[in-house]
Amino acid sequence: MLDQEIKYLKFRSYLNTYCPHCHNTLNKEVREEKSLNFDAKYKGKDTELILSPYLDVFEANSTIALENGDLLDDLTCPKCKKSIVKKDMPCGECGSPVGEVIISAFSKLMPFYICLKYGCEWHGLTKADEKRIKLKIPRQMMPEQDQTLRVHNHQEVPYGYTSELALLEAGRCLQCKKPLCVEGCPVNVDIPGFIRLVTEQKFDVAARKIKETNLLPAVCGRVCPQESQCEAKCILGVKDTPVAIGRLERFVADFERKMDLVKIPEIKESTGQKIAVVGSGPGGLTLAADMCQLGYDVTVYEALHETGGVLTYGIPEFRLPKSIVQFEINFLKELGTRFELNHVIGNILTIDELLEHFDAVFIGVGAGLPSFMKVPGESLGNVFSSNEYLTRMNLMKAYKFPEYDTPMPRGNRVVVVGGGNVAMDSARTAIRTGSTEVTIVYRRSRHELPARQEEVHHAEEEGIKFKLLTTPIRYIGTENNTIKAIECLRMELGEPDASGRRRPVPIEGSNFIIDCDLVVIAIGTGPNPILFQSTPDLKRNKWGYIEVDPETNETSKEFVYAGGDIVTGSATVIQAMGAGRIAANAMHKKLTAIREQEQKKKKKVKSEKV
Repeated sequence: MLDQEIKYLKFRSYLNTYCPHCHNTLNKEVREEKSLNFDAKYKGKDTELILSPYLDVFEANSTIALENGDLLDDLTCPKCKKSIVKKDMPCGECGSPVGEVIISAFSKLMPFYICLKYGCEWHGLTKADEKRIKLKIPRQMMPEQDQTLRVHNHQEVPYGYTSELALLEAGRCLQCKKPLCVEGCPVNVDIPGFIRLVTEQKFDVAARKIKETNLLPAVCGRVCPQESQCEAKCILGVKDTPVAIGRLERFVADFERKMDLVKIPEIKESTGQKIAVVGSGPGGLTLAADMCQLGYDVTVYEALHETGGVLTYGIPEFRLPKSIVQFEINFLKELGTRFELNHVIGNILTIDELLEHFDAVFIGVGAGLPSFMKVPGESLGNVFSSNEYLTRMNLMKAYKFPEYDTPMPRGNRVVVVGGGNVAMDSARTAIRTGSTEVTIVYRRSRHELPARQEEVHHAEEEGIKFKLLTTPIRYIGTENNTIKAIECLRMELGEPDASGRRRPVPIEGSNFIIDCDLVVIAIGTGPNPILFQSTPDLKRNKWGYIEVDPETNETSKEFVYAGGDIVTGSATVIQAMGAGRIAANAMHKKLTAIREQEQKKKKKVKSEKV
């Protein structure tokens, strides 16, 4: 039944109900008296029932108590006294007689059938009518912390859906026969399948449905740009706003975790083969989970003292709580994955040395080398790369100083250079440190901002200023060589560049000064050279990233695979996970073939001895 849609209509008073014979509206009496006297026959006796415009027919003030399974003999309109029972139409669920009313939903008259068996929730709306109602239910917003309060803490900003909001939002899904949203997902999650389970209130089963292809739904539901991936393909978005797929993903994952309903999947028999994973970011974690379930012995090497990669050191607590990341890491440990921390591969061990002890290696080290603009003054004190700034704040917990040993980089007037998600993360972190003014400087217009619109919206709510069409040309220091101001140049947009965005062109003579005492440069990252210094035969492209076979993600070194930012440059969490899955499938196929060949050789030798 469209129970949740109808409840929404009830809340908004959009639904009117009419007798199918006399067409008199029943709503006036319902609203004034909160009940409507219907002549009804129940086991041969008259009784008083409620028939509300919201079709909660059997929640009745009755002279005879009704129990589940009881059946009315008749139901008549109190105005024209005609029976509303539809003689030639049985209930589509239980076969009992049904009553007919007419509803007016969004200026359209539609027949609505109600089963006369108490407890049965069948209705007779057509699929086309269901879609019309779904189209009119607005996208459900998530409750959030008030912006005046959240700038003083590092707690998560959105609270997530309640079960009621999730049911309403899931009810908007059209359940397309050819779901384009699945094509928009880098790991091809069965999106209609998990949303259908939400409508059935099987929230934990919905989470497990997602985990068939996406190991980290609680993470992806929070940080992935669904608006440019799965939601961008949603058919509902053609005439209305798309289904909030990411918010529903987050809801079911949180429900499963909070209700302690997470189950360890079946682990196949051990293959006897070992896999090394370099980096514990989303790509490495995905491959590790897949290979563990397939029966491989997996060891993950992490350079830092905590697992999670960019999920731990890059994304702030208020956007992705670290407890969620660690919960997922612990899940992998239960699968059998081993984690070796403080292991910088390329320094402590090389890729070649790993291959001596492992059957295959996956490289998922991300792109952790900060980029700079190479303008005068970048080496001044209190000028940070976003990598260092966010690592101090997130991984080293500088925002909790002195509870943690790392002091917090602090500035009264902060400037963040860049317009991506990392720039928003840096600016929103800075405002939470007590800064009185935080400004984002970006060389293009608002239309070209690469950050998620949700992050831009949150930043503006929190009082962060935007200096658009602006670029720094010089950092000005004090006598003590710390930053005190930035000299900037105004820009205008010219012709599109290789990225498809209009190229910023400087306006001559438009120089101006922005006073500041802390700067964060967030203009992108590149590949860290440490790994390549010890592995010079690993083929790279002109930007320094690892070249791979796009079908398998295998590198120029046999049995060495790679995926994520170290291959593509800065991308999304879900794209890194998709790369890990491609590599896992190819790795498993290749190692299985080798295993089968060895087994054939052993059988041949054994038969020859016999």
